[in-house]
Amino acid sequence: MDLVSGIVVYVLLWWWMLFMALPFGVHRDEEVQAGNDAGAPKTPMLARKLIAATVIAAVLWLVIDQIIRSDLISFREMIRDWM
Repeated sequence: MDLVSGIVVYVLLWWWMLFMALPFGVHRDEEVQAGNDAGAPKTPMLARKLIAATVIAAVLWLVIDQIIRSDLISFREMIRDWM
């Protein structure tokens, strides 16, 4: 995988992991103050979720990169067979 493709795959994986991590550990504040949304989380733990998304995306990126480099799945051969 070349540099640009690797960056694009990592960014997409990172966003996917972040959106999957956002709902975890969310608890609503029972004592809602005036001006606050009733559905807003009490402690969003965003730093922890950003770090988790970064680490998980890096691990998945390494797995995908190794699969592509090892030609375990060859898209070029798939296209050649299809045409």
